[in-house]
Amino acid sequence: MEQGLDNFHTEAIPDPAIDDSSQPGCMRFLIDILETLVLSVLLFIGINAVSARIRVDGSSMEPSLHSGEFIIVNRLAYKFGSPDHGDVVVFDFPRDPEQEYIKRIIGLPGDHIQVLDSKVYINDKILNEPYIAAAPRYQGNWDVPDKNLFVLGDNRNNSSDSHSWGPVPIENVIGKALFIYWPPENWGVVTSPETVVAAPYP
Repeated sequence: MEQGLDNFHTEAIPDPAIDDSSQPGCMRFLIDILETLVLSVLLFIGINAVSARIRVDGSSMEPSLHSGEFIIVNRLAYKFGSPDHGDVVVFDFPRDPEQEYIKRIIGLPGDHIQVLDSKVYINDKILNEPYIAAAPRYQGNWDVPDKNLFVLGDNRNNSSDSHSWGPVPIENVIGKALFIYWPPENWGVVTSPETVVAAPYP
């Protein structure tokens, strides 16, 4: 007696080799960890490409900045703009590029700087300086060369700066100081107050 083919039924049986539910749970966990690490590295590289974090060492920028504070520095500030009077900048020390200094820009290329009778002049105009610790006790005249900056510490009488070793090449500038982020009680913006109208930066 023949049995009709219509009486046979087939049923699909999952292949254990390709069943997602059979994959170990730790494999998915390891993949998630790897993705997180890769994204973290890319984020870290991106942040460091546009900013730097530096520690203030010494008292040369008091009372504006204090030793031990940590600062966020904008590396792109002068890629899309120009330095300005009053900016606080981090730069490689011209006499030893392994050292990083932080000072305030006083003179731009073409400016004539004079310190006389405890006052600073830019192109014969008195510099208004609400941020300094005390008036400078030294005197001098300086002409700022092309592609250079004249920088001073806010703690004028306790600062190694342009008045003692000369101008800073603009190419040495790492970036503009933006924000104090540590310690938390000192959080705040690093100010660049209006100074005087001097020769425009070319």
